[in-house]
Amino acid sequence: MRKSSIINPLTKAAALASSLIMCVTLAACSSSSSSDSSKSSSSSSSSSDSKNQIAGVTATGKLGEKPTISFKTPMTVSDGSYVVLQEGDGDVIQDGDRVCAQGIALNVKDGTELMDTWTKNTPDCSLVVSSSKLSSTYYDQIKGAKLNTTIGFGVNDQNTSGYSYIMAMTFVSKSKDLEKATGEEVTDVPVNLPKVTRDKDGKPSVDMNGQGSVDKLVAQTLIKGSGKTLTDSDTAVVKYTGWLTNGKQFDSSWDKNTTFDADLSASGQIISGWKQGLIGQTVGSQVLLVIPPDQGYGADGSGDTIPGNSTLVFVIDILAAY
Repeated sequence: MRKSSIINPLTKAAALASSLIMCVTLAACSSSSSSDSSKSSSSSSSSSDSKNQIAGVTATGKLGEKPTISFKTPMTVSDGSYVVLQEGDGDVIQDGDRVCAQGIALNVKDGTELMDTWTKNTPDCSLVVSSSKLSSTYYDQIKGAKLNTTIGFGVNDQNTSGYSYIMAMTFVSKSKDLEKATGEEVTDVPVNLPKVTRDKDGKPSVDMNGQGSVDKLVAQTLIKGSGKTLTDSDTAVVKYTGWLTNGKQFDSSWDKNTTFDADLSASGQIISGWKQGLIGQTVGSQVLLVIPPDQGYGADGSGDTIPGNSTLVFVIDILAAY
């Protein structure tokens, strides 16, 4: 659970974070198939209005590897503009897929490379193909594209870096997030902890079972998943419900039919009880957390929903990690 709100950078290009690597989450793609080496221009896409396509930009190179991108400088780009640079030869990307992308940002003023993820092989996997999470430009381009497609997107980052650039994204893999915890039930859960039940869709309910305040974090796995083990380098994609120890529910992503991306790094904007309780857990697991005030919202609490010095109870399903 966040300590503060952060704008979702996928809603529009102007919402880029100050780090250019965050731009990776903004891109999307299109297309069909190609051979080992591909070179194309904006005319290669007929699914969108041609006025939104960037002219004069080309790419060469083996599909699925870092492309060489060329254009005459200086040039200008508009937000929401794009060019299909290489048409992929992999599986078709579908609605609801989580996509991993490699990226290069090129300054349109002089063609210099502002960032890339290829060199250190650090693809960004935060992009989910959903009309509720992507602006229409990106959603329309990525849905139906094939893996190994490369598309350049025009971005004018006036709010942060001040650069205008082309973000060239290559979509290298895809997966589906879980809808609920899917591992094995843990049979030796201590009897004095809150008792968790689930409806047929997986939404949890809790009987506090006399749970009072605690001064140390309790992290109890209820369902043990078989997926990736979470580290402090990961962002966990979760569904959760949170209660006070008096049984009052104060938040639930299940009720909102949403997921939450919990950044487990030192700079992540979530309470420390979540970080400590989730690191070491596995994707597919369901975890019960009983969090003392000093690892939650402390003496101040949070708004009108969480009083100061509250012990918090969460049930968290870990659906994916990136």
